[in-house]
Amino acid sequence: MRNYEELNIAQEVSETDPFTRERYKQFYCHFPDDVQTVIDIGCNTGRGGQILKELNPSLKVVGLDCVASRLAKISPDIYVNTICSYSSNIESPDFSFDVVVAGEFIEHIYPDEVLSTLQEFYRILKPAGRLLLTTPNPNYLRLKLTGGSVLGGAHVSQHYSTDLKQQLESVGFVNVEITGSGKVTRILGEKFPILSLYGSYLVIATKE
Repeated sequence: MRNYEELNIAQEVSETDPFTRERYKQFYCHFPDDVQTVIDIGCNTGRGGQILKELNPSLKVVGLDCVASRLAKISPDIYVNTICSYSSNIESPDFSFDVVVAGEFIEHIYPDEVLSTLQEFYRILKPAGRLLLTTPNPNYLRLKLTGGSVLGGAHVSQHYSTDLKQQLESVGFVNVEITGSGKVTRILGEKFPILSLYGSYLVIATKE
């Protein structure tokens, strides 16, 4: 049995990440104009969902996380519903959401479950719906210089941008775009052409 709950409970930094506000504001900048329904994958204690609601109070946001104790901490005015489940089997009907957001999440999924997770994201999106996800960048220059790694702790997979783009396209996503994310965006914005300068990257993908 996969120990997702144990691994993620042990990673307390996810509840205090100082970049969360900027990450969700970056997500929101890439929302379609007519967005109404959003699912926040790996919502934790709802910090990201709260930011989305501040930016657009009319959004109907659902939160998903596998750690029940964190869902229990969420203020009831953030999400219209919360789902305690794994991302490879989301309890939502087909075509449920305009947008799927997954901030620093996919690296918490074991490699053999990544494809099924991406397929679930595709399934629950409406036609022309948008997936927005960020993940640590294995090609980050600082990691290369220090011999560091994305893997470790609750991070059980790593995702090179070219490989993740190919996986998304194999599922059916189109117009897959990769831009920078993380703290370096405070200096360079998200469009600087050297992706290795970013500690994380943002994927923007559309369901046909």
